[in-house]
Amino acid sequence: MTFPLQTMNEYLGKLAVQQRVLPGYRVPFFDLLAESCAGGMSLFAGLARPEEMIAGGKTQIAKYVEAKNIHLFHSGFYLCYQQGFINWLENWNPDALIVEANPRYLSTPAAVKWMHARGRKVIGWGLGSPKSPSPFGRRVGMRAHFVNQFDALISYSQRGADEYAALGFPREKIFVAHNSVSPAPILLIPQRPLTFDIRPVILFVGRLQSRKRIDSLLRACAEMESNPRLILVGDGPERAALESLAKEIYPSAEFIGAKHGAELKPYFMQADLFVLPGTGGLAVQEAMSYGLPVIVAKGDGTQDDLVRAENGWQIQPEDYGALVSTMKNALSDIARLRKMGQESYRIVSEEINIQKMAGAFVAALNAIS
Repeated sequence: MTFPLQTMNEYLGKLAVQQRVLPGYRVPFFDLLAESCAGGMSLFAGLARPEEMIAGGKTQIAKYVEAKNIHLFHSGFYLCYQQGFINWLENWNPDALIVEANPRYLSTPAAVKWMHARGRKVIGWGLGSPKSPSPFGRRVGMRAHFVNQFDALISYSQRGADEYAALGFPREKIFVAHNSVSPAPILLIPQRPLTFDIRPVILFVGRLQSRKRIDSLLRACAEMESNPRLILVGDGPERAALESLAKEIYPSAEFIGAKHGAELKPYFMQADLFVLPGTGGLAVQEAMSYGLPVIVAKGDGTQDDLVRAENGWQIQPEDYGALVSTMKNALSDIARLRKMGQESYRIVSEEINIQKMAGAFVAALNAIS
């Protein structure tokens, strides 16, 4: 049976964690996980490709060792080899290893063999394994062979856990650590009135890039009789094109630019509804911590557990009609909207945050030790 852990505890051994890259948003989680490792924790990660535009970070508690990433085939078929993986393991000599469960990372199998030759355990951490569109079973067989090298699996979501189980991996060795980038909120939920301030406020926070579907958000606002105030926080390659589009179809849209940390607070406090019409996006949980209901596009399953009928809506990323109708529906009942915002706050306070995520990792480690 797969399950999320509800309490934080301690792993008594020495932990090693591999990542392809170390994004800045993951640093708080890895430092929290390192705090729960009595024997210490070392993190092995390299640098992203420049075109990925991933803001890196450095841990304060986990011992960070930089890998040399060799990126192969920069087109659709991407592979990565990390030099120094075995040397790092030899120097750190861990009791357990957690790696990204991604078959595109070519140095992982040798690291697993190194650990197993010494009688030590390896956990794979991943999104899951969606069904292949191929009518043949070869890809499924390759995926099953890949995951079966691990002693346990940690999935970002319940959907991902089910996908691993469908490959034949034992359910009792699958753990769910709900994907989170934010701690449980410290401040009390903001109190919002049961009326809109002149007009409803819709908020988007994230990079301004095509996959975020911000052009659809502009068009949707232009169709709404409530004439919402649209606040777009972020920067990116599509900003100029989006500002030009806004002048034509929704001139009142406000492009704030990039904001981080405490700078975001006034925008979350003003908002009535958070909308993420495209894929990806790390600000959903932060929006929920401010007591906001959310509309998000369906993705890899990580938002299935986070966004429910009680606190928001999930729509197909390409379905413009669903975006318009859902936004209209959301703003049609302010009492319901406020109640959904309260549920958002409860979810990130009690169920899905980096403290719970670290606790699930510790549970997996202790279960296989």
